[in-house]
Amino acid sequence: MKDPASQRWHAPEYAAEFLGTACLVFFGLSAVVFNFYAGSPMAHLIPSPTWRLLINGLCFAGSGSLVALSPLGRLSGGHINPSVSLAFWLGGKLHGRDLVGYIIAQMLGGIAGAWVLVRAWRNHAASVNNGMTLPGNGWPLWFVFDCETALTGLLVFLLFFFVSNTRLIRWTPLMNWLVVATMVWVEAPVSGTSLNPARSFGPALLTGLWTAQWLYFIAPPLGGMLGLAAFRVLTKQTRCLETGKLVHAPNYRSIFRPERVRPGIAQPKA
Repeated sequence: MKDPASQRWHAPEYAAEFLGTACLVFFGLSAVVFNFYAGSPMAHLIPSPTWRLLINGLCFAGSGSLVALSPLGRLSGGHINPSVSLAFWLGGKLHGRDLVGYIIAQMLGGIAGAWVLVRAWRNHAASVNNGMTLPGNGWPLWFVFDCETALTGLLVFLLFFFVSNTRLIRWTPLMNWLVVATMVWVEAPVSGTSLNPARSFGPALLTGLWTAQWLYFIAPPLGGMLGLAAFRVLTKQTRCLETGKLVHAPNYRSIFRPERVRPGIAQPKA
């Protein structure tokens, strides 16, 4: 018997993912522009690019965690990343129709957030390629690809580890903030630290520059799948996914499959 929820579109959740992704891209990349545009006062205040990268990471990751904690995130789950939604779908929490709705909303949100960024920051944004993710100079593409895959896999593994534990689940946004901030700080010079096809697609589309962008559309989703696989193997399929949301919000409706779904156990198809 099919789950009735799998036969419906859930427009409010898709709208929340659209707005959440737009907020992530605009506010997160505004930090990039402010810290690194040509002539930025931050270059005089904090001459070290390394420390400004840390500020970028804290602001960008903080934007995502705040979205997850907001009413938008409490409604939709605060995925704001096709790689995360794909992993939850493969993990049995998200219906196939909702996966499509989420990914379309996230990609459009990435475009909208980048459009507002370009309009707000204009030449300042253009001086940093509108916040695009690009391979660092001197790094081979295979290494950039591997870094994006590995870090996205680690992020998804940690998200699943936290949302499968009743004691840790409340700390998921804090973990996400600290982990992604560290990833941006350490790995941005190598790949720009995308982890998210929607985050990369919007600035690339607005800039009209597609150099090596294919890897940002393939590596993060691949990493999400590997993160799910690692979760299943390392937890020996004994941990339950308590929710499909980054923040457990019992006072908001949930379109996800019933709570406490055992990873690895066949679920009815959407």
